[in-house]
Amino acid sequence: MTKKDIIMKVSDDTGLKQVKVKEVVQRTFDIIIENLRRGDKVELRNFGIFKVKTRKGRLGRNPRTGDSVSIPDKKVVSFKPGMKMKLDIEQGGSEPQI
Repeated sequence: MTKKDIIMKVSDDTGLKQVKVKEVVQRTFDIIIENLRRGDKVELRNFGIFKVKTRKGRLGRNPRTGDSVSIPDKKVVSFKPGMKMKLDIEQGGSEPQI
């Protein structure tokens, strides 16, 4: 499912114009990214938690030359699904209610 699919589904379900739904969806994503950039976690009840973790640097190897390469620390976004999401997926739950 793509962002466009989400926009079309919400638009169909709510009767709102796709242009307005697109603005809301995009702004929601922008706010989530802004908060993650600042190092805050984003907790969406019954959905899950997004947070930024730092992956420690390590010593890697260049596969072509075999030389050792230092890989620096890296920030990555992690997602932990909420309990309701876990249960719905495990049980093959019905479509979410809006």
